Amino acid sequence: MLPGGLVALPSVYRPQADTRLLAEALAREELDPETRVLEIGTGTGALALNAARRGAEVTAVDVSWSAVATARVNALLRRLPLSVLHGDFVTRTAGRRYDLIVTNPPYVPAPVAALPARGPRRAWDAGPDGRMVIDRICAHASALLRPGGVLLMVHSAMSRAEETLGRLTRAGLTAEITAKATVPWGPVLRSRRSWLAGQGLANVAEMREELVVIRARNT
Repeated sequence: MLPGGLVALPSVYRPQADTRLLAEALAREELDPETRVLEIGTGTGALALNAARRGAEVTAVDVSWSAVATARVNALLRRLPLSVLHGDFVTRTAGRRYDLIVTNPPYVPAPVAALPARGPRRAWDAGPDGRMVIDRICAHASALLRPGGVLLMVHSAMSRAEETLGRLTRAGLTAEITAKATVPWGPVLRSRRSWLAGQGLANVAEMREELVVIRARNT
């Protein structure tokens, strides 16, 4: 059992420091029954359920069937209304627009260029620069947000937060970093220490990672 009574199948990403940082950012947003929320990459459904508990109309999407099943079970256990969709977020949200998008996407740099097709690495591996999913979200955010709608995204500074800000700005959003936290490397980054050093992506002597929350408003 996870914190807060959440359950998770073995391959599903458990809430960690990045989830908590994003949850704090979500708590600062105003939500009501008229607010339409989308979570991209829901995992256990922790953030989506947080928004649903506050009365918002929430849709969650994930490419992993295990994550979809996990989020649905967690919603049932809490008797909270949550629509959980399986598949690519662009395809599954076609024609819809939201007041708030929340996402903790895969952002860990990986030595393999393609995104994993299955298994737990789908929750974190995101290509050699860690931006394969981040860039897609940046490209589609303005089309998914209503006027005045907000995107909240957390990722590692290792994946170049300034690049994210630039892409969102060029897409017509007003973007800024609203929160930061520094955390020790987890087992995935530690296992890639030599590769990360060779790529110049991190200070491997410190083995600490800065997380950032980016808030972007559709103007």
